[in-house]
Amino acid sequence: MSHVGVPRGTVRKRRSLALLTAGVLTIPALAGCSSDSEETSRGVPQDIAPAARDRVADGSTVNWAVDAMPTTLNAFQADADSATTRITGALLPTLFPMDATGQPKLNPDYLESAKIIEREPKQVVLYKLNQQAVWSDGREIGAPDFVAQWRALSGKDSAFWTARNSGYERIQKIERGADDLQVRVTFAKPYADWRSLFSPLYPKEVTGSPDTFNDGARTTLKNTAGPFQLKSVSKAKGTVTLTRNPRWWGDKAKLDTLVFRAVAPKDRTKALADGTVHVTDVDSTTANRIALALRDGNNGGQPLTHGPGADLTPAAALRSWALANGSDEEQAEIAQAAREKTRKAVAAYGAEQKALRSYAVRKSLEPAYTQLALNGESGPLADDRVRRAVARALDRQELAETVLKPLGLPAKPLGSHLALAGQPGYKDGSGALGDQNTEEAQALLADAGWTRGGAAEKPKDTKAGSEAEKKGDKEDEEKKGTDKAEDKDEKKTDKTEADADADKKTEDAEKKTEDKEEKSGDADKEEKKSDQAATGSDDSAASRAEGLYIVGQDNKPGARPVQAPAVSSAVLAPSHTAAVQSLALLRQASAVSGDASAADTAAKVTAQDKQSGGAPGAYAPMGTAAPAPASVNGPLGKDGKTLTLRFVLPSGPGSQSLRGVGERIATMLEKIGIGTEITKVPDESYFKDHIASGDYDLALYSWPATAYPATDGRPIYAKPEPATDGSLLVEQNYTRVGTDHIDQLFDQAVAELDEKAARELMKQADARIWAAAGSIPLFQRPQLVAVDKKLANVGAFGFSAPRYQDIGFTDRQAAGSPADRKK
Repeated sequence: MSHVGVPRGTVRKRRSLALLTAGVLTIPALAGCSSDSEETSRGVPQDIAPAARDRVADGSTVNWAVDAMPTTLNAFQADADSATTRITGALLPTLFPMDATGQPKLNPDYLESAKIIEREPKQVVLYKLNQQAVWSDGREIGAPDFVAQWRALSGKDSAFWTARNSGYERIQKIERGADDLQVRVTFAKPYADWRSLFSPLYPKEVTGSPDTFNDGARTTLKNTAGPFQLKSVSKAKGTVTLTRNPRWWGDKAKLDTLVFRAVAPKDRTKALADGTVHVTDVDSTTANRIALALRDGNNGGQPLTHGPGADLTPAAALRSWALANGSDEEQAEIAQAAREKTRKAVAAYGAEQKALRSYAVRKSLEPAYTQLALNGESGPLADDRVRRAVARALDRQELAETVLKPLGLPAKPLGSHLALAGQPGYKDGSGALGDQNTEEAQALLADAGWTRGGAAEKPKDTKAGSEAEKKGDKEDEEKKGTDKAEDKDEKKTDKTEADADADKKTEDAEKKTEDKEEKSGDADKEEKKSDQAATGSDDSAASRAEGLYIVGQDNKPGARPVQAPAVSSAVLAPSHTAAVQSLALLRQASAVSGDASAADTAAKVTAQDKQSGGAPGAYAPMGTAAPAPASVNGPLGKDGKTLTLRFVLPSGPGSQSLRGVGERIATMLEKIGIGTEITKVPDESYFKDHIASGDYDLALYSWPATAYPATDGRPIYAKPEPATDGSLLVEQNYTRVGTDHIDQLFDQAVAELDEKAARELMKQADARIWAAAGSIPLFQRPQLVAVDKKLANVGAFGFSAPRYQDIGFTDRQAAGSPADRKK
C-alpha cells in the first residue's frame, strides 16, 4: 500500500509524525453521514504483540528500517522528517505523548504533574518535574532548559532557523517555581494547547545559541535524556546506532542496541529475507508475500503456486522442454538459457519465501488520513459550486473499500478534517456538505453554467464563478429580472439540440449496435480495474501510460460524445434547483456549527423555489429509454471551454495504489460530465513543484493526526492572504480555499481553556471546512509493519508513541543472536 503524505513544512509544521513522500507511504461503514452528537465509534486498536516486561529478555540488537538517513536531529527545523521523529523519540523527553485514543497523556518518566494553576489575569501552568530526571551528562532537567527552548522557538530572534513557533510566541515568561523541580510558565495570551509545548525537549546546550541550534544538533546529540543515548551516525553504512542510557532512571531498556537503518521501500522485502532488519513498514505487496510464506509453510513441501514460473502452463512448459532439447541448436541454446534463468529465479524466490516465514505483519490504521485536495485559487474550482459538485460525485465508501478492505481493515470513510475515529473530538461533519448524489452534483454544475453544449458556445462577457454564500435582496432582484430571459434561452437551446439530433439520427442508428457492445466491454473493464485496484496492480491504461490521460477523450469505448436529448433532464436542472441545494447546504452547516446568520440566509427561499414538481419534460411515457449518462455524453463545457481538471499524481513504483484511487475518482467525475487530465510526476517533485506551488487542480496527499487541532489545523485551513508581490501566503493551505469564519473559529478554540468548549468550536470549524469543499477526507491510511515474530511490544502503534524501553525478544535464544542473522 502506497500513499503520499505531506513532508514537514517550511513554515509551521504539524507536530505528529511526518509522512513519507515515496515508497511505503503510510499512500471508518457510513459514507457522508452526520449525527448531532459526538461520534462513539472507536479507532482500530494497535497491533504490537504486547508482552509484560518480565517476559521480554534482556539484551540483543534490533534493526529498525527508516526511509533514509535523517537530514537533521533537530525536530524543529524545516527539513526534519519521519526518521528524525523516530530517533529523537528514543533520545529526548516527550512530556505529553499521545495515548491509544489519540489524546495527550502525561509522561511520568519526566513529570510528576503539570496543570493550569491560574487563569486570571494570566494563564499560568506549573510543571513539577520528576526528581530523578537528568540529562546524560548528569545535570538535572530544569527551568533553564525550558527557557532556552522558549527563546529559540518564540520567533523573536531570527538567528534561530526554526520551522515553527506555534504556542511559544504566546509565552510571556518562564521562571523557577518553589524549587529547582518546578517550572512556572506564564502566557501573555491564553493557550489551550499548552501540552503541545516542550516536546521534544532539548537541553539548553542545544537551544541556548543559534550556532548549536542551527548546526550543532543536525548530526549529533551529545546530551540526551531517554532510555537510549546516541552512539554513532554512519552515513556510509546508512545507520544511526543507539545504546542503553546508563543514567536512565525509568524502566531499563530491554535491548542493548537499537539500530535505525536506511532501507528504501523497494529493498525491504530483500532486507527482511536477508535478516538485516527486524522491523519495517511495508506495502501491501510485501505484506501479501509474508502471508503467502506463512501459508506455504504448511503445504508439505509442495511447489509454490506463485512467484516466477508459477503462471507457466503445462503446454508452455512442454514447448520450452521441446525447444531446449530440439535439433535446432540456436533455439535450444536460447531455450536452455531461459529455463536456467527461470530456475534460478524460482530458487531465489523460494529461499526468500522460506525466510519470510520468520515475520508477522502487524496491522492497524495509521494516525493519518488521505484527502482529495481541490485547488480553489483559479480555474473552474474557484467556483464553490464546482468544488461541491466534485465532492458530491465521490463515493467515499467505495474509495475506502478499495484501499482498506483487501487488507482486512475496517473500510469506513473519514468524517472529519480535525480528528480521527477514536479521538475524543471526532464527529462526522460530512453532512455539512452532503452525501454522494449524482443528480445534485449535475445540478450544481448546471447552475454554475457548465452544460453539454457549452464547449461549442462562443465566450460570453459574463462573470464566471460564484462566491461561497450569495444572499440578500440583490440576488432576488437579479433573479427576477432574468427569469424570462432564461426561459427563452432554454427554449432556444432545446430547439438547437433537437435540430442537432435530427442531423445525427442516421449516424446514431448506425452506431447503436456498436455502443451496446462497447458498454459490455466497459463493464468487463470496470470489473478488471476493480480487481487490479484491490491487489495493487498497475496494469491499468492510465498506469501504463507515462504521459497524459484524459478521461472521456482517449477514444475508449463509450467515450464518444452523444448529443443530449431535446427534452430537459435532471442533468440540466433549472438554476433555482441548485439554488435550493445551496441554501440547504447552508442549513446543514448552520445545524452543525450553530451559526444563526447562515440559518437566516437559508430561510430566504422564494415561493417559486418551494414549488413542487420537476422540470418540464422530466417525466416521459412508460417505456421511454432513459437518458444516456453523462459519461457517454462527454465532458461539460462553458464559453467554448471543456470542463477538464488537471489531476496530478505521483509516478513512483510505490504509488500504484494511490494512482488506482485517482483513477476511480476520475471515473466518478466522468459520470457527472467532468473530464480529468491525469498527469504523473516524479515523487521527489510532487510536493515542491506541484502541490506547494499550486500547479494542480486535483491531487491526493495525506495529513497526520494531531492531538492539538486548534494549533496544528489552522495553518492548513487558514484563509490565504495576499503578499506584497501579489502572490498568496498560503502557509500549508495548499488548496487555497478558506474563509474568515473558519479562521475565527480556530482563533477562538486555541484560546479556549475549557476542553469541551474548545472541541465544540473545532466541530463547527470542521463543518465549515466541509462546506467550503476544498479538502475532502477519504480514509484513514493503513499501517502495515513487518516484525520478527519473536519481538514484543513493537509493530503497528496506531496513535500511540512507542515505549522503546519495552521492546525486545520473548525468545532468549533470539535475544542473544546476531542482528544480521540469516532467517
